[in-house]
Amino acid sequence: MISIRKARTIIKSALAKGKEMELKPLSVVVLDAGGHPIAFEREDGASPGRFEIARGKAYGAVMLGLPGSAQMARAENQAYFMGAMNGAFGGKVVPVPGGVLVKNRKGEVIGAVGVTGDTSENDAEAAVAGIEAAGLFADA
Repeated sequence: MISIRKARTIIKSALAKGKEMELKPLSVVVLDAGGHPIAFEREDGASPGRFEIARGKAYGAVMLGLPGSAQMARAENQAYFMGAMNGAFGGKVVPVPGGVLVKNRKGEVIGAVGVTGDTSENDAEAAVAGIEAAGLFADA
């Protein structure tokens, strides 16, 4: 389980990484293993629709057990599969980098982080930094 304290650390550290990298304003969400939000934060200047994008990145990761990078590859190679998955999940999946699985020491998926606001690759890098700062393990 990801505690609220760890979720807040993930968000704070992901946003700090974004500042260090001079990224556009980010939005970060942390979901539990069931896809439910634990915490969310949107930086000043980030568009209001970013919550849904961040959640969609993290939701796809946790529901499919695949990080956003793997989902994007799957979408490019098997569009019908990702289309079907998005249909099955009510259009909630955003299959691009920035959706990162969170694992414990045993390698078990305990949630996911979604970051949006800059390029998908930069979003993923910020998510990984946040997860690692909380003492957890990232699968981007």
